[in-house]
Order: sequence, then C-alpha cells, then structure tokens
Amino acid sequence: MTGQSKNLAEMQESLSKMEGSQRSFTNMVILLASFGMLALTIWLYAKGEMGFEGILTCTIAMMGSFGPVVALSSLSNNLNQTLASGERVLSLLEETPLVEEIPGDVETSADQGVNSEESADRADRAFAGAEAENVTFAYGAETILDSYSMKLQPGKITGIHGASGSGKSTLLKLLMRFWDVQGGSMSVDGTDVRKIPTRHLRDMESYVTQETHLFHDSIANNIAIAKPGASREEIMEAAKKASIHDFIMTLPKGYDTEVGELGDTLSGGEKQRIGIARAFLHDCPLILLDEPTSNLDSLNEGIILRSLKESARKKTVVLVSHRVSTMNVADMVYEMENGRIS
Repeated sequence: MTGQSKNLAEMQESLSKMEGSQRSFTNMVILLASFGMLALTIWLYAKGEMGFEGILTCTIAMMGSFGPVVALSSLSNNLNQTLASGERVLSLLEETPLVEEIPGDVETSADQGVNSEESADRADRAFAGAEAENVTFAYGAETILDSYSMKLQPGKITGIHGASGSGKSTLLKLLMRFWDVQGGSMSVDGTDVRKIPTRHLRDMESYVTQETHLFHDSIANNIAIAKPGASREEIMEAAKKASIHDFIMTLPKGYDTEVGELGDTLSGGEKQRIGIARAFLHDCPLILLDEPTSNLDSLNEGIILRSLKESARKKTVVLVSHRVSTMNVADMVYEMENGRIS
C-alpha cells in the first residue's frame, strides 16, 4: 500500500510538471505573437499603410483570439487527469472483496424449525460475549496473531494492553470480520463470525476506531450515522455519555453546527468523543474501543472512562490501549505482546 501511494504521488508530480511546462510554453507563444503583431502594426503605421485604429484593432483581436488555443492546450492535461481518475474508479469497482458478506439476517423461527415462543426466548436471552480460539492471522508474510486465544466475558469490560504493532487493533477487526482468520475461530454471541449474517453482526457490534472520520454536515447528523432516524433526544443522551454535550452547547448553533470536511474544525479529542457518542447511540451489546482516549488529556480521559463504566454496565466492552491508565476501568486486563498473551 505504501509503495502504491508513493508511485501515485510520483505520477502526480510528473503530471504537474508536464502541465506546468505546457502552460509556460503556451503563455510564451501568446506573448511573442502579441508583441509580434504589435510590432508589425507599428511598422505599418510608420509607413503610413495603417492608421492608429488599425493598430488597436489588430492587436486586441490577436490577443483575444488565443482563448480557444489556451483551452485546447489544457485539454491534454485535463484528459490525462480524467482518464487516470476513471481508471482508478473502474479498478476499485472491479476489485473482489477479501471477505464476502453473508446475506440475510438472523434466522427466523421457520428456518430454525422452532416455534415462535422458543424464538422469542432466544431473542430475549443475554448476550453470550465473544471468544478468540487459537486464532492465527498474518498480513502477507508478517504474522500478527499466532494461536491467540481469549474469552470476552459478557457484561464485563476487558482491557487489552500492549505496544503498537502487537496485534491489538487486528483482533478488533477480526471480531468485526473485516478479515477472516487464517487459523482458529472468532465467535460472537456463541457463533462463529463467518456464519453470522453480516447485517446482524454489525447490529451486535459498535467499533470506535483510533481516528474518527467526520463528514461535512452538522454534529447531530454526524452522531446519528450510528442510528439513522434517531431523535434529537437520543443523540443528546449519547453525547452526554461521551462527555461532549457541554462542548456542543457552547457552539453557535449547538448540535446544528456544521463541522468541516473530515472534521477539520474540531480537535482530535473532540472528534474522538463524537466517535464514542456514536457507539453509545448504536446501543449494541458488544462495544469495541480502539485507543478511545489516545487524543485526550488526563482529565478528559478520566471523564470518558467514568462515563464508560457507568453507561456500559450491561455491555460487553473491549478496551484496547497502550496507556496503562486507561486499563484502570477494566474488569480484566490482557497483556499482549507479539500476537500472544503474556
């Protein structure tokens, strides 16, 4: 991925240099032609073969006629950019997903051969937690997780502590089934994630990434992404749990305040708390938090962790962090090193 990005940057730089050279050459030709016409008309004026009006008319007409020429000279550059962009879009559309989604939703009582009462009992039963059993996973030749096993107790906050690159974030992505394990199994609510319909798996999990991505829209709509159609009261309650409500109310338009593209008008900590508010609004039984306090100072970290402890009493929470202080809120802490529990 890094090599492709580097090649793309080099190609972009090459196209920019080519475009600059063509523009400079075109402008030089226009300038020389304009001065040439001016010199010719002055020479004809000196010989008495042209009046002053002729000088102005010919020079202005000459300079004004280069508009289409300039547009034509830029056409090749625009075509290069357009064709390159189109090729990239088509390449993306033709890519095959590494993980095929499982269609449908949870099985109905008819599919399972049980009556409606048994189906209702299953729906009402407590969330069974999650488990990694002898999981092995590698990015290419680099093994990240090697025969890794861990059980996430339902209704508990499980902390995973370790240095960067030890496989903490990869574990959460495997729980979300962004990739499939290469050995062993990942299960959520007692079922292998490879057998759970993708839509149902997403309904059971909330995933807060290290970097929260925001859209050029209001704060309320950015939070409501986690639950389309959520009421303003629900959005505000989620924001309160994430300790971002008071900050939002200080803004000129409150929850209707628009954030810049990618959230450029907010700090890293504020964006992170909006991401946590999304997780609270989604209100699912399994919450996955990947470095949720990395952009927060000690005071705000304490506020978020206290809110997490109080608001997620009936939730199964996985809290990943390299900070020792973040682990204080966890009921159980695993130390991860080189893809193994130490």
